[in-house]
Amino acid sequence: TQAVPNGDDSYAVTGTKIFISAGDHDMSENVIHLVLAKAPGGGEGTKGISLFIVPKFLVNADGSLGKRNPVSVGKIEEKMGIHGNATCVMNYDGATGYLIGELHKGMRAMFVMMNEARLGVGLQGYAQAEAAYQNAVAYAKDRLQGRAVTGTENPGGSADPLIVHPDIRRMLMDQKSFVEGARAFTFWGAHLIDRAHRLGDKHAEGLISLLTPVLKGFQTDQGFAMAVQAQQVYGGHGYIEEWGMSQFARDARIAMIYEGANGVQALDLVGRKLAAEGGKPAMAFFEMVKTFIRENEGNEALKGPFLDPLKAASKDLQAAMMFFMQNGMKNPNAALAGSTDFMHMFGHVCLGYMWALMAKASSETLSAGTSDATFHETKLATGRYYMARQLPATGMHLARIQSGAEPVMALDAEAF
Repeated sequence: TQAVPNGDDSYAVTGTKIFISAGDHDMSENVIHLVLAKAPGGGEGTKGISLFIVPKFLVNADGSLGKRNPVSVGKIEEKMGIHGNATCVMNYDGATGYLIGELHKGMRAMFVMMNEARLGVGLQGYAQAEAAYQNAVAYAKDRLQGRAVTGTENPGGSADPLIVHPDIRRMLMDQKSFVEGARAFTFWGAHLIDRAHRLGDKHAEGLISLLTPVLKGFQTDQGFAMAVQAQQVYGGHGYIEEWGMSQFARDARIAMIYEGANGVQALDLVGRKLAAEGGKPAMAFFEMVKTFIRENEGNEALKGPFLDPLKAASKDLQAAMMFFMQNGMKNPNAALAGSTDFMHMFGHVCLGYMWALMAKASSETLSAGTSDATFHETKLATGRYYMARQLPATGMHLARIQSGAEPVMALDAEAF
């Protein structure tokens, strides 16, 4: 897409953009597009790109709407999911646009929005998993199938509900422990943003920058997996459209792709974010987890079920980081081949840390006495499940990372 100066404060923007969500609509009097384009004098690649505002209708000096700008929808994409959102191909035929920020520095300006969008997509990942989980729980309690291996739990019925079966429980606990941990992680991220923006907290700013690819990539990968698992609880009915579970899977799939595909998020984490500020944010994260463990090791209710697994997982993550430091410069493929595993490791450690924080709060509340004991006991049981059944995945990811690039890059391209 090209932007040519008009001789005043505007540019003529010409080109085509794809994957534009809600590229046109009638819900507002005007539609304003943010458009990346090359202006004269821009260098090669993304470094020479500028950012422009291109309105559907030009705006007069008095604020009223003027003539139609030559920007139009060329096509609405036929997609796998998110059918409630019209994804458009947009054509700009000499449309009037106005420069945002500095000339040839549009990517820097665009990434302000992109980073915020990535955090929102991370929220979308666990939110879709939560909605799918709620449906799966309702179905598992209602659907009668088979008998519990320990003896019938519904003697008056023809069968027991699905929820009595251990493998159904496994799937539901996977989902429940993920969505509750991810919710805490997301809100902790929001807390860091508030501290960075409102208080000028550089520590919080560094942490949220480090964790943005994890929030986006890990939570949407896992969110999709949980939506598929919720569909699995339904058995064959999960594959039938009228039950609605296939829509959760279809709609969750895009979150792994847009606002930066998750493989790119992992590369950003390993290639840029770990080394940012000389590695200070990463070291600060490890120190924060280490301090929490040290300060609470005397609490026996936390130590075995929560602190010991968190300590082991954190050591796995640090070992992976050390592998990258020792091997990344001499063999970049060794780091890049393990980047997705590292992102998932980091996500598991973050959720493990969240579960340890929640366990501390719930155990202290129970010790002090509460009228809502069931809630806190359930929270502790869910957290113990995550620490015992999900967090140990860090060991698997570490083994993959330490295998290096050779298993990944061994074949010539012609062998595929």
